[in-house]
Amino acid sequence: MNVLIVRPDGIGDVLLSLPVATQLRSLLPRVTIGFITSPTVAPLLESHPDVDYVRTIGFTDPLSELRRAFSQGVDAAIFLKPFRRLMWAAWLARVPVRVATGYRWYSLLANRRVYEHRSEFSKHESEYNVEMLSGLKLHPGKVHAPTLVLTDRERSAGALSWATVSSPRIVVHPGGLSARRWRTEHYRKLAVELARTGYGVMLTGSQTEWDQFEQDARASFPLPAGIINRMGQLSIRELMGVIANAHVVVSGATGPAHIAAALKIPTVSLFDPRRNNLPVRWKPLGTGILLRPDVPTCDKCLGETCPYWDCLDRITIDRVVAAIGQIAEGSSDLTVLHI
Repeated sequence: MNVLIVRPDGIGDVLLSLPVATQLRSLLPRVTIGFITSPTVAPLLESHPDVDYVRTIGFTDPLSELRRAFSQGVDAAIFLKPFRRLMWAAWLARVPVRVATGYRWYSLLANRRVYEHRSEFSKHESEYNVEMLSGLKLHPGKVHAPTLVLTDRERSAGALSWATVSSPRIVVHPGGLSARRWRTEHYRKLAVELARTGYGVMLTGSQTEWDQFEQDARASFPLPAGIINRMGQLSIRELMGVIANAHVVVSGATGPAHIAAALKIPTVSLFDPRRNNLPVRWKPLGTGILLRPDVPTCDKCLGETCPYWDCLDRITIDRVVAAIGQIAEGSSDLTVLHI
């Protein structure tokens, strides 16, 4: 059986889909497992033992290209998120089994429907994903945290990138797309404080995130010794190598936190209070500390019209430094701390 898992969006989304492949491999040992994902995220899946092939698509690709992605002997497609055009493409490609949620009007394009409301936020995203296997009449078991595979060469290159700074080594990732962000100036001051107290620090992120970081912090002093700037310079595999050689990764609720968890590196994760960003659904499946402001959960950010508009700013630099120190001293359990 050739099963195609469909999840062409963010880093964290794809990583939290890997338990589906792992369960499939366990339940159907002779299965062939593929992924449809984005060209940006696809390198994450290289050499993974539970992924036999990867196909990449863009959301703006012509329907004929999307249809082609579902060809070549695909027996079943599992839509972990119901992207309408992709479901339409699978229907046109006559994929025999098409598994998706039953709660959308276009669920008619699927012939195996799973009725579970993710909007209830009652469990983790990886658990919701694995439950979709019931559409193949399988009975999934306990979810195990996803893992990633690095070559020895990639690990060595990652270690070499840290050679000019001291240990413990801390990745500070100021970026992120799907969650609200801690202020850029806070990330900069955090990096400076960590370097001052003897940590080795590396800044990571995209070129766009670096441009924003530089613009927001333009009035600040230059980065001191002990801080390596790799924003806009790393491929996703190079980022994995850097993270694999770090002691802690500090970020918002974003992809690198999930990469770190999959590589068994502790995290300090800053979560905003929006309901669609609740830790119960989106926390990294690893060790570390999760910081969340002690304000009411909200449905969406209203900006300065909200009495708690400064919610993330209530997480202080000192508190993040203390969390890093707590991990460095050997704390191993993921803890949710309300600030």
